Amino acid sequence: MLDFTWKVFSKTGNIDTYLLLKEIEEQDEIRSDMLITEEEWQSQTFPQH
Repeated sequence: MLDFTWKVFSKTGNIDTYLLLKEIEEQDEIRSDMLITEEEWQSQTFPQH
């Protein structure tokens, strides 16, 4: 999606397309920050019931 958006922006120079590109990048960064690695998951301690 980023590649396509960048190509459209680079060909048109449309500022709305650039802003969309930045929004997509920001959302991708937020998602990656929310992901937990397998090692982090395995190291979690959960209360026993």
